[in-house]
Amino acid sequence: MAGRKSERLLNLLIMLLVQQRFVPKSRIREILYPDQGEEAFERMFDRDKEELRSLGVPVEVGTLDAYFVDEVGYRIRPDELALPEISLDADEAAVVGLAGKVWQHATLADATTEALRKLAAADVPVDVGALDVVEPRIGADEPAFDTFWLATQERRPVVFGYRRPGEGSATTRHLQPWGVVRHSGRWYAVGFDTDRGEERVFRLSRVEGAARLVGEPGAYEVPDGTDIRAVALRLVSPPDHEVATLLVRAGAGHALRRMAVQVEADVPGPDRRTTWDRLTVHGHGRTVADEVLTCGADAFVEAPAALVDDVRDRLTALAGAGEGTP
Repeated sequence: MAGRKSERLLNLLIMLLVQQRFVPKSRIREILYPDQGEEAFERMFDRDKEELRSLGVPVEVGTLDAYFVDEVGYRIRPDELALPEISLDADEAAVVGLAGKVWQHATLADATTEALRKLAAADVPVDVGALDVVEPRIGADEPAFDTFWLATQERRPVVFGYRRPGEGSATTRHLQPWGVVRHSGRWYAVGFDTDRGEERVFRLSRVEGAARLVGEPGAYEVPDGTDIRAVALRLVSPPDHEVATLLVRAGAGHALRRMAVQVEADVPGPDRRTTWDRLTVHGHGRTVADEVLTCGADAFVEAPAALVDDVRDRLTALAGAGEGTP
C-alpha cells in the first residue's frame, strides 16, 4: 500500500512539473486515477495535493481560461520547486552526497519512467528538463539493493543466497534486515540472522541469485536504540587502505578533501579554467574511485596505476552504456 501511494505521489509530481501550463482536474483523473469513482477521486486527489504541499512542493492552482474562472487547473513551477543556492561546508556536503547514493536506484528510476510513459501515451506535452530539479545523481548498482531496501521499510524477512570469500558455493541465509548502509565503497545489509540467532552484516555484492521477501509486513521490530551504522562498523572487516595522489579542482571534491592527509595548493592541473590542489589520500581503492567519479571533471587520479585503471575502465563502461541513447 505504501509503495503504491509513493508511486502515485511521484506520478502526480512529475505530471504537474513537466507541463508548462495548468492541467485540468479531469485530465489528472483520466491519466493518474482512472479506476476511482468521482467521490473517491476527489478525496484521494485532495489528500495527495496536501501531502505534496506538506513536503514543500508548491502545487499552484489557476484558471484555465480567463472567461471561465470556475474551471481550474494545477501545476508545479520548476523555478519555485528548485532549491536556492546553498553553501555547505565539507562535512555537510559529504552527508548530502551520501544521501544521494540511496535514491538513484532501480525502483525510483522505473517509477519515473512509468510516469513519463503514461503521459506520452496520453499525448501530454512534457518538458523533461524540468525533472533536473529532483534528479538524484549517484546510484547503487548491486542487484539485491532494492529488495533489502524494501525489506527495511516494510520489516519483512529476506531469504537469499550468499557466498563468502573462499567458499565454493553459496549458502541460503535468512535475515531480518534492520537497515542498509554504505561503508568503504560497499553496500551492506545489517540485521538479525535467524539461522545464527545473532546480529550479522552481509555485503550485497556477495548475494547470489534473487533475494526474496517472505512473510507479512511488520513481521519483526528493530531493537530499541540500535545504531545501524555502528553495528556495521563493528562487524565489517576493516578494508585494506592504500595511498592515492589526486588532482582536485579548487573548491570541489569535499569528500576527497576529508580523506586527505596532505594538500598541496595551487598546482598545475588538467586545465587552466581554475586552480588545482594535489591531495594525498589514504583510503580503500573502491571508495576513492567512487568519490573521484562523483566529482566528474573536477578530479583526476595521478597514482597509483591500479586506481587510474579502475577509474578509466568504469568511465569507459559508462560511455559505452550511453552509446545509442537519445
